[in-house]
Amino acid sequence: MIKSEFLLSGIANMTNELPILITIVLRLKLVIGVILFSASLSAQERPNIIFLLTDDQTSIATGCYGNDQVQTPQMDKLAEEGIRFTNHYNTTAICMASRASIMTGMYEYKTGCNFMHGPLRKEIFQKSYPVLLREAGYFTGFAGKFGFAVSDGTSVDDKSWDVLPVEAFDVWGGGLGQTSYQTAQNKYISKYSDDYPHSSRAYAAWAADFFKEAKKSGKPFCMSISFKAPHLPFTPDKYFDNVYAGNMYKKPANYGSQNADHLSPQAKSGRQYNSYNFWRDSEETYQEAIQKYNQLIHGVDFAVGMIRQSLKELDIEDNTIIIFTSDNGYSCGAHNFGGKVLPYEEASKSPLIIFDPRAAEKMRGIKRSEVTGNIDMAPTILSYAGLSTPKNMDGVKLQEMIKKEHGISRKFLPLFNMWGNDEIQAMSIVNKNWKYIYWQYADTRMEPAEELYNCAIDPIEMKDLVLDYAARRPLKKMRKYYNRQLKHLAKNAVQFHDYAKYEILFDRKEIAATKKPYLTGTYAEQIKKK
Repeated sequence: MIKSEFLLSGIANMTNELPILITIVLRLKLVIGVILFSASLSAQERPNIIFLLTDDQTSIATGCYGNDQVQTPQMDKLAEEGIRFTNHYNTTAICMASRASIMTGMYEYKTGCNFMHGPLRKEIFQKSYPVLLREAGYFTGFAGKFGFAVSDGTSVDDKSWDVLPVEAFDVWGGGLGQTSYQTAQNKYISKYSDDYPHSSRAYAAWAADFFKEAKKSGKPFCMSISFKAPHLPFTPDKYFDNVYAGNMYKKPANYGSQNADHLSPQAKSGRQYNSYNFWRDSEETYQEAIQKYNQLIHGVDFAVGMIRQSLKELDIEDNTIIIFTSDNGYSCGAHNFGGKVLPYEEASKSPLIIFDPRAAEKMRGIKRSEVTGNIDMAPTILSYAGLSTPKNMDGVKLQEMIKKEHGISRKFLPLFNMWGNDEIQAMSIVNKNWKYIYWQYADTRMEPAEELYNCAIDPIEMKDLVLDYAARRPLKKMRKYYNRQLKHLAKNAVQFHDYAKYEILFDRKEIAATKKPYLTGTYAEQIKKK
């Protein structure tokens, strides 16, 4: 009753002051209008962001990374106008795990996602860069190979639409599983098949339509395209058959089994060394494989040019950032390996180019040699959009490193393989100069092993320095970093999808008997099951 009387009394008093109140309300409306207008203007000024991802492109397969046997003019142009990162690694060099790390900015043992382990849980995906950008007002789109299931189940199968986050994007052009090089076989881009029967150019056509929709929305946009190229099967676009016709390619200096004698037996135990025989069967099969591989990359390069032309035609190129990279590298016969997965340079490194048209002229065409990783993609993209890096992310935003060479204080980056036969599952540590590999597996055929390379002077990893007395100090330091990373893993690994076991498996002090219960099968045992 007292509250009611007080309220009525207040209303009566306000009535006496009505002219003053009207003036205040009008002024408040004006202030609010200015604030809303400013916010809207700010949204319009936020940059558009394009994230382009190839599948299995090693950095040395790109012209601007020193390869004079390939034609990648558009990638080279991006590097000339932007920033080229010369030591970019994928913390897990296999597509499913790497893509999950790219989107979430987290190490594999925190995403819980990889073959033989499990899908990315829905709750974790809600903290990915596409979701966070859309919540922040960005118009978002995805096309290509998504590469992993988003599900609270246990199956990693991403060949059904109900485990792909179609509704999480404003525009979807993604496909099931590995997708297809045939545009007509990809549901959401099949309408482009008459003009662009090969998917690489079709994705660029899809991008042109996406830009138009994004522009109509009045919002800044983030578009992500994950090309299938140059992943197996090597099926390049016939439109480019003349580009490399008649070419003969030099093999890498570390090609073949004779350049694998110094490697640990664990590294040579998996399908990377014992399969993919077309890289080593004959000169003819090698030349055919490398030509098709390079032609697939050239097709993506052409698509990059198409995308940039579409931006120009819509007059939005001056406010659109382009980030180009790959989900992992590819061995192409180096050390007799095919495929990826392993921590050696060819398999774990990819190109990374960032082009920001707003950057000062002096910042164009420069390179940065400090180590970067796939976990840095999400923080960097969010930062360009004006968003802070969530605490759960392991990566860092690269803008500070772009401003100056030592802009980020990263002493090392870990590399993992938590997939495949027991022998090749390992953790490694890399920095600008050194790479340390610890092969944890042991049985009657092999003992746990270490490898140490000075990649700054031996980029093809031909001299293992682990027993070199002169390298004892860097070895000690890299072991220290390894132990530090193991502690982080032990504290942060998800308690599902069989990741907690790596605290034991990767411990350099644990014996084989302790590790045995956590092993899932040697290469020979896995072959027998097939």
